Amino acid sequence: MSFWALPLLAVGVSADAFAVALGKGLQLRSQIVRNALVLALAFGLAQALMPLLGYLLGSAFAAFIEPFDHWVAFALLAAVGVKMLWEALTPDKEGAEAGSARLSTRETIVLAVATSIDALAVGLSFAFLNFPVWIAVIAIGLVTFVLSFAAVLIGHRIGTRFRRPAEIVGGLVLIGIGTQILISHLTA
Repeated sequence: MSFWALPLLAVGVSADAFAVALGKGLQLRSQIVRNALVLALAFGLAQALMPLLGYLLGSAFAAFIEPFDHWVAFALLAAVGVKMLWEALTPDKEGAEAGSARLSTRETIVLAVATSIDALAVGLSFAFLNFPVWIAVIAIGLVTFVLSFAAVLIGHRIGTRFRRPAEIVGGLVLIGIGTQILISHLTA
């Protein structure tokens, strides 16, 4: 792997996390920097650990993981996307405006895993390359952290002006990413 291929790979692997973080930024109404840090840390850590896990599993389990990884990613992203759509289209209850868009630990973990499943496959390919896996893991984790943090802030900035339409778009984007992952694996 060349020097230039690694940053491009890191950006490519983190694209799903960026889109999901942007969608979450659209929903967040308070503690934006704190939530951006939490989401960016979760996404960066997951994106770093999955390729490492893939590398450690090596090619022995590739045939087992590959047939269903796209279904898992699709189901998780679609579920979160539908939840976002539901929240955007359901009328707000009295006093629910400030508390309805909190970033829960469960949702953060689900999103981190869902956006990093493809990174597991990338890690499997590392097992066949003569390249220090730790360099790739660190690069992917750092790039994902930076892009996810920025995406939450950008999403929030857009969301404060266009909250409901932005939440609808964010939910549709999550469903779209999950669908794209599913279709690309089924047609490959």
